[in-house]
Parts: sequence; C-alpha cells; structure tokens
Amino acid sequence: MKTTFAGAINFGLRRALEDDPKVVLMGEDIGRLGGVFRVTDTLQKDFGNNRVIDTPLAESGIIGTAFGMALRGLRPVCEIQFDGFVYPAFDQIVCQVAKIHYRTRGKVVAPITIRIPFGGGIGAVEHHSESPEAYFTHTAGLRVVSPSNPADAYLMMRQAVALDDPIIFFEPKRRYWDKAEVDFDLLDQGGGLALDRARVCTQGEDATVVAYGGTVATALTAADIAAAEGHSLEVIDLRSLSPIDFDTIETSVRKTGRLIIAHEAPVFGGLGAEIAARITEKCFYQLEAPVLRVGGFDIPYPPAKLERHHLPDPDRILAAVDRTLAA
Repeated sequence: MKTTFAGAINFGLRRALEDDPKVVLMGEDIGRLGGVFRVTDTLQKDFGNNRVIDTPLAESGIIGTAFGMALRGLRPVCEIQFDGFVYPAFDQIVCQVAKIHYRTRGKVVAPITIRIPFGGGIGAVEHHSESPEAYFTHTAGLRVVSPSNPADAYLMMRQAVALDDPIIFFEPKRRYWDKAEVDFDLLDQGGGLALDRARVCTQGEDATVVAYGGTVATALTAADIAAAEGHSLEVIDLRSLSPIDFDTIETSVRKTGRLIIAHEAPVFGGLGAEIAARITEKCFYQLEAPVLRVGGFDIPYPPAKLERHHLPDPDRILAAVDRTLAA
C-alpha cells in the first residue's frame, strides 16, 4: 500500500503494540493529540492510555521513567517531541540507559527505543531543527539509526522495538510527508535489510556519496543531475549511524576511488569525520582524491528564512563532486 513516512512509523508502532503486550509508548502529546506530527495518531484510542501514555513536559522524567519500566521487563518507546528538546534527558540516556548492560556484566538489558524527530527543512526555529546524532554515536552502549524512506521507517521501527539494546531512532521530520509503496507483510517476513546494514541506493563508477536520514533524497537528486552531465555517482544510505556498516562503504570506495559524505549536522566533529578517517585508513591506496564532507555550517541553527542556505542541497553536493573529480 502507499503510505507516508509518518504513516509507516505509525503502522510499525501499531504492530509492535499488537504483537507484544510489554510494549508501551510514552511522550508529550502523543496520546489524545497523536503527536505534534500526528505520528502516533489513533494509537491511544485503539490501545488505551495505559499503553500510549501522555507524559508531563519533562524529558528527563520521560526517559527516567522508561528506564525503570525497562528494568521491570517492559519495552518502552519514547518520543522526544523535537530534536533540541532531548538535552534535558541526555544525562539519563548516556549515564544510565547506555551503561546498564555493561555495568551489570550483561545481566540487565534496557530495551528502550527513543524516537527523535530531527533535522531541518520545515521552516522551524532553533531547538526544533537540530542534528544531535554525533552526541549519541559517541556513546558506547547505544545503537543509533535513521531511516530515509517509508519502507525503512516501518521496518527499522519494528526491528528497533524488538531488540534488547537501547536505540536512538532519528526521524528526519522533513520526510514525514514523503509517500511510497510499502509491502508491510513482506517486510515482516524478512524482506528487508538488517538494522545495522547500509543500502546502496544507486550504482555508480565515478564517486561514492554517503548520506543518511533527510539528506539521502538530496543525494539521490544530485546523482540524477550528475548522470545528466555524464557522471556516475554511487549513493549509499547509511541507515545505521552506530554501528556503521563500513564494509559496504569500503567496497564502494574501492570501486569508485572517491568519497563524499553529506549530512545536515555541522561538518566539524560530525559523523562524516569518523567515516572519512576510517575509509582513509582502509582505502588509502584506492582513493584518487581526499575524502570530502558536505554539511551544515558551524553555527547555531539559523532563522527559518535562511535554512535553505545552511542545509546541504544538490548544488553543494555537486560542487564537491566537481572538486573530487578534478583532483
């Protein structure tokens, strides 16, 4: 069936609630309102307010409560209303949730999925358009993922809720209304990739472009424009940000000899730096040019009228393609 990105997540949560009575949803306005983006629409009506819980406006309280629930055998799925609101819960996530498995020598798990709408492109203000993924990928004990399309939004949500690991689930909010055909039953029968695997979206020979979340569609647009100009780009959707599927990236770079990494987060200290370092180490003798990064600028998120200048667009990715091909 054809569905939106938000609708696919909703259906994934619905099936998780149906399949496992230990799954509970928690977050600000997720119940009666259905979430500010309506991702959890109708779920409280269908499953009751004991399983789809409207919480106070207290992110630390949401995660702290979810942590206690997980220790008692439940499988909480928490929504942080906007990316920039996660910071009050940061201590709970990195000091408690991420550490409990290691601290107890594997005896205790924390199967918590933390949904975070992230990134810009919707005309919102700061604290509503941020990309904090590097904070969490730097924390051992957390899985961090970000789907880019409706099929992966459904599949990865189902996989995340079923795992015993704590998972940060970044949802690119500007893709919530993207539509695509999704065969939910096929995905439930194993018709998709494992949660920690990257996807090669387009085959190419001249350069590899790695992206994730909302930037994947931007990279694919750039690849289409490049193809019309006679250049062949291989676009990889990272999907999992921690762990990273370096094998897929390495195989591609050994073929193309060039690598460009695109993400909305500022370039300095971003996830692209880790990928660049690892691939330079692994593919040094195959690289025909330095690894290039395209990202946001090293500034607080700008006013809505200026965000189109801040976010990577096809032109900026193609400028990096021109640079790498000219090297």
